[in-house]
Amino acid sequence: MEAMKRAAMLGVCVGGIWGAYVTQGVLQETLSTKRFGPDKQRFQHLAFLNFAQSVVCFLWSFIMLVLVSPKRTSQAPLWAYWSASITNSIGPACGIQALKYISYPAQVLAKSSKMIPVMLMGTILYGVRYTIPEYLCTFLVAGGVSIFALFKGSVKASKVASPNAPLGYGLCLLNLAFDGFTNATQDSITMRYPKTSAWHIMMGMNFWGSIYMGLYMFGWTSGGFEALSFCKQHPEATWDIFFFCLCGAVGQNFIFLTISWFGTLALTTITTMRKFVSILVSSLWRGNPLTLEQWIGVSMVFAGLSYQILLKWRRQTKKRPLRKKAV
Repeated sequence: MEAMKRAAMLGVCVGGIWGAYVTQGVLQETLSTKRFGPDKQRFQHLAFLNFAQSVVCFLWSFIMLVLVSPKRTSQAPLWAYWSASITNSIGPACGIQALKYISYPAQVLAKSSKMIPVMLMGTILYGVRYTIPEYLCTFLVAGGVSIFALFKGSVKASKVASPNAPLGYGLCLLNLAFDGFTNATQDSITMRYPKTSAWHIMMGMNFWGSIYMGLYMFGWTSGGFEALSFCKQHPEATWDIFFFCLCGAVGQNFIFLTISWFGTLALTTITTMRKFVSILVSSLWRGNPLTLEQWIGVSMVFAGLSYQILLKWRRQTKKRPLRKKAV
């Protein structure tokens, strides 16, 4: 009975994460490629999506803390999130901006290559030695992304605003680098303040993210005002942005539930397969046909990621203490 309950809970988490982020991926691709209204204008201010999502996620987490999450003491102070929120604002903005220069499937694959810069930095700077299976995983991922980038799809099928593969992949690399710093800083916060809830982390990160992106969009540049003007002229884009942000908030809910119920390894497995589903949806539904060589590249990437997950599962299983048999 307990096993069936956990299986049902896992199914809810998988369905929630897949549903939220696959839908968000479709909306993200729509906003970066679609021409709105009779004047056929593109939505140029993709960084505005990060600002809007930060505001929605902050409000969502605040409401959940008030209504659902029990009151806790010794929560991390809001100022503890200021540095991690800087990179958490810049990183995703780089990822979204990359969609101006490369296709959505290419962006998903590039952002799946997080292990490559981690292993390179570990080897070069700290002399870390990795196992042969870990190098094999990296080779498959790096080779798959390279094949995908080299064998471009049909020119007619390209919908990106300004095709520029080096710039697009470079922005994805920056996204990965900033994400690495964000994750490390978040880990240090949870170590210093172990009683901090996931909702509080979500609220703190998005509180500062809303401030940073707001200052950038409405102070440093006029992009925020131009985005609002575009939305006023094209209400269809407004709804796409709203549902994009809502999917992000719902997705973060299920991510936190998965971590609390099943751990980070289960989350990694779910999100990895979600990326593959996103590429399938983009290719079959959004009209981004891939060549045979590109499908080979996609298969190599996800073979490497799946093998990496398998290695982690084995290591985790070995660490579990054996139960003593009852005499």
